[in-house]
Amino acid sequence: MLGYIFLAIAIATEVVATTFLKFTSGENPKWWAFVIVVVGYIASFVALSQSLTRGVPLGIAYAIWSAVGVVAIVLISWVFFKESLTWVQIAGIVLVIVGVGLLELGGKHA
Repeated sequence: MLGYIFLAIAIATEVVATTFLKFTSGENPKWWAFVIVVVGYIASFVALSQSLTRGVPLGIAYAIWSAVGVVAIVLISWVFFKESLTWVQIAGIVLVIVGVGLLELGGKHA
């Protein structure tokens, strides 16, 4: 169970770091955003590593980490940055969620 808590921390910090990448680009990049990005990614990889040492299988951890991150970033981009979200992209989100769910269901559980 602790492994999945670390995985949730890894996902949250990765999503924060990726979201703040938006503020590091453009005509007026923010210096503080670079700090959040670097600290967020370091924290994410440390937490992901801790989830692996606490029993979360690598394939499952990475699938959940990357899929939840992708879905979260798409939704954050749509809500906060007013980026487009088409029905094809929504179908892709559903497929990502179903795919990770199938990976989890198909895995061997102790």
